[in-house]
Amino acid sequence: QWQLVESGGGSAQAGGSLRLSCTVPTFTNIRCMAWLRQAPAAGTERKVVAALGSEDITEYSESVKGRFNISKDNAKNTLYLQMSSLKPEDTSMYYCATYNTILSYDGTCITSARYNKFGQGTQVTVSS
Repeated sequence: QWQLVESGGGSAQAGGSLRLSCTVPTFTNIRCMAWLRQAPAAGTERKVVAALGSEDITEYSESVKGRFNISKDNAKNTLYLQMSSLKPEDTSMYYCATYNTILSYDGTCITSARYNKFGQGTQVTVSS
């Protein structure tokens, strides 16, 4: 059973840092990996904030560029999101996601609709 498990969420003060982790069963046949977030307001969609694609190319949403860093550890099958200079508007549920396919893919990974596997999410709350 394919399962993504996030950890590392919690509370932080504005300006602080948190690191999220996501364990992935295997990196085989994964073309994109990402962290998405969904704002607390009802009806909001999950949006990619950081993505990691082929050749380890990273992409970021404008709202987090320069503050968040996505990375992976192949030996630990783990995806990370280092979040720095946190703002209250970063408060959200954060989801780890992967795009799994046996087909080759070298397109953008910043599109939320690309992803077909998701974790359960971890809450991040930033207070001012």
